Amino acid sequence: MDGLRRLEYRGYDSAGVALPDGGGLYVEKRAGKLGNLDKALAESEAVPRDATVGIGHTRWATHGGPTDRNAHPHRSADGRVAVIHNGIIENFAVLRAELEATGVEFASDTDTECAAHLLAAELASGAGLTEAMTRVCRRLTGAFTLLAVDALDPGTVVGARRNSPLVVGKGEGEYWLASDVSAFLSYTREAVELGQDQIVTIDRGGITVTGFDGLPADATPYTVDWDADAAEKGGYEHFMLKEIEEQPTAVRDTLRGRFTATGEIALDEVRLSDQDLRDTDKVFIVACGTSYHAGLVAKYAIEHWTRLPCEVELASEFRYRDPVLDRSTLVIVISQSGETMDTIMALRHAKEQKARVLAISNTVGSTIPRESDAVLYTRAGLEVAVASTKAFLTQLVACYLVGLHLAQIRGVKYADEVAAILDELAAMPEKIQTVLAAMDPVRELARSLAGVQPVLFIGRHVGYPVALEGALKLKELAYLHAEGFAAGELKHGPISLIEDGTPVVVIVPSPRGRGLLHDKVVSNIQEVKARGAKVIAVAEDGDTAVVPHADEVVYVPVVPTLLAPLLTAVPLQVFACEVAGALGLEIDQPRNLAKSVTVE
Repeated sequence: MDGLRRLEYRGYDSAGVALPDGGGLYVEKRAGKLGNLDKALAESEAVPRDATVGIGHTRWATHGGPTDRNAHPHRSADGRVAVIHNGIIENFAVLRAELEATGVEFASDTDTECAAHLLAAELASGAGLTEAMTRVCRRLTGAFTLLAVDALDPGTVVGARRNSPLVVGKGEGEYWLASDVSAFLSYTREAVELGQDQIVTIDRGGITVTGFDGLPADATPYTVDWDADAAEKGGYEHFMLKEIEEQPTAVRDTLRGRFTATGEIALDEVRLSDQDLRDTDKVFIVACGTSYHAGLVAKYAIEHWTRLPCEVELASEFRYRDPVLDRSTLVIVISQSGETMDTIMALRHAKEQKARVLAISNTVGSTIPRESDAVLYTRAGLEVAVASTKAFLTQLVACYLVGLHLAQIRGVKYADEVAAILDELAAMPEKIQTVLAAMDPVRELARSLAGVQPVLFIGRHVGYPVALEGALKLKELAYLHAEGFAAGELKHGPISLIEDGTPVVVIVPSPRGRGLLHDKVVSNIQEVKARGAKVIAVAEDGDTAVVPHADEVVYVPVVPTLLAPLLTAVPLQVFACEVAGALGLEIDQPRNLAKSVTVE
């Protein structure tokens, strides 16, 4: 339970434990915060106090809402096996159908339960727990960490990982398995990190590591030198820094399992027919704050790919201006928490007007997905820092997927055209990682400008919403006056703000394909430079045209114009975070703000 408390930052929708005691399997699980499970365990007389093996889980819901029945651990139908799981089993629907065809009855809505039933079938055929896990893992696709215990083998726990973390803690006559070293750091600093597609067995004999091929495998031992608090943050000083670094993985998880065998894009929950989407003649995107900026980017992509008119509205203003909605209107609502009150009220207004509503959210079972007609979950994982980073990038990816889905359904784009864009999206995690690896100059620049204000951010096309997001991040974190503008609007008033040394961050569009747009932004750079601005340009690799006019250039990899915000937003996140740090401010919990705004 102490380990679970240290992991609660990763998710707290529900929690549970399983303890084998030689012939039986004690399982206790509860929806809600860990305190609910604590209370149930304290009141239970059935807890096997002499058990020497146990598994526990605190959940961030992905498949199935946060309820008692969906909480982990999940048991096999015969009660012999208990399983906990992080990640997503992409082929769970096929596996579930196969199991149900054999008469297995499912007790939850989760993908995890498939693994429990598959393990039980292998054990029934005579395999041991390790061999059973090996066979099952070969059948699974996706990202997963699995731990399992067997009621008939109460001295053993087996774990497996693919594209999801799992570490082993080594003590004196005791061992731990965890998704994060913070779970066991109070007991030992000696750890072993498992490699990709590896299985670990822990029993009285120690640790044995094998591959999914069943052959012996090596695992890397190391000593953790972080303190317990830093361990929860992955060794970073702040959660926001950790979450910025998690963005390649978060984007990859958003994309994972989105494409069917026939090449179509799959949403998570769809209560709309293809004909409903074909009948759409207008799209509204409704959101607040950072999510609103993601929606502004989405407008460019959706209109370009679908040829449908698309408007973007602040949720707090949407219903008060009496928007024109009907059954052929698709309203896309975006909310990280799924509980943003302004967005909920906008959603309900849209439903009252008979519009169809599609939700983009990070939180399974929250109000907005429940009340929508279709849902696409971003799967960004828990975001602790109030200022959104990985939620923003994953919302962008989700918006791109919705745009492509609409284009497919409406027959506006051919399959090979959609496939080409999806290939570009699939390459984005690696390119985001490239950007993150080159951020030291940005951090140094941020420290040199700490406290300087105002800071202006300008851009054109999809660079304009990125400029707005960059300014918002600096306001949220550093409490500085920062503004984002469409670059062409400078000469209509805002340019009067510029004086000697005013920092101006410019999101420079690609010179390829949209040369006129690029030339216009270079002209804007010259305009502010002539008035004494300190110009910081965010430009694509190879763009030498901005060099003579900018004081600093931050380069990002070459990508298609519509996808560029996935890269150009990252340096602005790092910049704002570093400025706030240099000013000695609280980064994860800025003043006056809350992570989820549940009032209008």
